[in-house]
Amino acid sequence: MTTAAKTATLEPQQVRQAIQSNLENHLYQLPPRVQGHYGIRLYRMTGDEKYANAALVDLYAVTESQGFYACQLDKPGFIEQEAKDAISVLGNGPRAKARKKALQPFPDFIFYTDVLLRFSSRIDEFGLQGPCHDKLLKALKQTDLEPGLTDKAMIEAWAAQLINYAYWAKQIGVGDYIADYKKAFNEVYPASRDQQLKRAEFRNKIYGMTHFIFAASEYYQHNVDAKEFAWILDYFEANIDRILKDATDDIIAEVGISFHLAGLSNHPVVSKTQQHIIKAFNKSEQTIPSPKGNPDLALGEHRNVLAMMLLNWPAKLYQGPYFHKLKATKKYLPKQVSVKP
Repeated sequence: MTTAAKTATLEPQQVRQAIQSNLENHLYQLPPRVQGHYGIRLYRMTGDEKYANAALVDLYAVTESQGFYACQLDKPGFIEQEAKDAISVLGNGPRAKARKKALQPFPDFIFYTDVLLRFSSRIDEFGLQGPCHDKLLKALKQTDLEPGLTDKAMIEAWAAQLINYAYWAKQIGVGDYIADYKKAFNEVYPASRDQQLKRAEFRNKIYGMTHFIFAASEYYQHNVDAKEFAWILDYFEANIDRILKDATDDIIAEVGISFHLAGLSNHPVVSKTQQHIIKAFNKSEQTIPSPKGNPDLALGEHRNVLAMMLLNWPAKLYQGPYFHKLKATKKYLPKQVSVKP
């Protein structure tokens, strides 16, 4: 009997509970960044302080990283070298090669976005500021991210990450690139081009579209306006058959969650994505494995926590966690952070 046949009779709550139990039974075995990713999302879904310490692991990791990068910004040659290092670890697969090629005209872009913006926006989400914050803001304000964000090759190489950067820049007050990025994205991926898109290109487009909504929700901290994102939601509805056929389980879960975030949990697309995810669940491994069948939890936590969220969306979302206000964590903040003024 196939996995699909075995799981066809499972209820959404059964699958969600099985994944949650598996992840939480092994949580301390996962890398700090992955523990943090899980803890932040479960806190935002439940408001339960028991997840705050897992999320606090992430604050320690990003604070240490921001301290290293932001405090050395004025060191000669530092930015250039760190940007080269960030590019060198992208890998050697087809997507990594496309990203390296796209970055050639913008060699420092990855440093300002995937390093400085990533760490500072995360600390900001927790209501805090990290080390050398003023130095970081000054460097980002002096950098024009628009050429990198709106470049066709860049959008084709990593659409979802770029929309994150645009929202993070606005969040911490160093520039508003959202409208420019949306215009460029739609010029690169008009509906009229869909027939020509190969599977990987179509996935990049859909992944980018989900992240417009995710970034606007500040990553599941609050709902978004369904009217503002009707251009995305209508597209998902019209193309759901191809999405279910050509997208990965991660992206399919994100499509369903996009409707949840827009207050449309009863939309038919949600139930279609839920049924797909239930069929992808491997009962013997108690997880949704990778496209190649790998059940590794450290590699698959992103996919599986998305599945949990899709299958069991809460009536209310919670902001933060604001560690400095929570009894479980307020005595344990890193020394290098301060509460946002």
